[in-house]
Amino acid sequence: MRHLLLSLGLSVLGLAQIVIPISAQAEQLGYGRLIVNDFLGDGHDRWRSGSIVGSHVFGPKWMDQLPEDMGEIVELRILGQIIAPSNLQSPPAGDRPYAAALSVGAHTHFQRNSLEFSLGGDLTILGPQNGLGDFQNFLHDSFGIEGPSSGVLGSQVGNKTTLSAVAEVGKSLSLGSNASLRPFLEARAGDETLVRAGFDLTIGNIGQGDLLVRDPITGLRYRTIQQREDGMAFFIGADIAYVDSSIYLPTSSGISLENTRHRIRAGVEMQRKKYSIYYGASWLSPEFSGQPEGQVLGAIRIKFDF
Repeated sequence: MRHLLLSLGLSVLGLAQIVIPISAQAEQLGYGRLIVNDFLGDGHDRWRSGSIVGSHVFGPKWMDQLPEDMGEIVELRILGQIIAPSNLQSPPAGDRPYAAALSVGAHTHFQRNSLEFSLGGDLTILGPQNGLGDFQNFLHDSFGIEGPSSGVLGSQVGNKTTLSAVAEVGKSLSLGSNASLRPFLEARAGDETLVRAGFDLTIGNIGQGDLLVRDPITGLRYRTIQQREDGMAFFIGADIAYVDSSIYLPTSSGISLENTRHRIRAGVEMQRKKYSIYYGASWLSPEFSGQPEGQVLGAIRIKFDF
């Protein structure tokens, strides 16, 4: 699997030479974002504690479907995430270390022979150098909540910068005018090295002709290019992954990662001409050997069009 993912990484380096000049010339077609936090899910502040992802999409006029040319549609993505032990003041023995990561990347979306492809790369900046740990402390202090202790921050995963490559291929199967099923396969190398298989089910009259991209943490898909018709949609999905390595659980921490991960997710979105509201929840199975249970992350997005 390492040789397969290394080849994937080399192909993304070549892709970057196509993506960067195109994104500079094309017009912006849409924007999507998702705020994820376990307080919005199971109400705790632990493990995959919180993240924010934003996507700007560039290209020619959107024709309600993916183009056939790679690099014609380009998504520029930024992701910030906090991973924490179950107790921010005095973690129990065997808990995962604190980790803060900031990623920026470019991804292209296209289709060939009814198969939908997403290829891209992300530069991940890990550790105290990105300032996210201090920012989390500032937010907690602002709301009168105890943030991570100096001991937790002092033992966090150290500074590291890495390039990640990710590829996804899926196929949308129509189940009627307002429903579709999309099985998919994914491979990732870099910050985490894994292969994944799963599906997404969409039911409703919105989201069918839009460009949806996947949040790396929860697996939830969020709309970037979207129609403005009124309506509602429900989203259901699940996947399973084999994980070979993760920079968020380095061997030096003494914590062993679980090689198998599961995610189960569901979401609902309501749209009116001037606004849309989305809420989703995703259950994540334990990611390391000392994690006693899974967790539920909640995700929200509220968009107003003026």
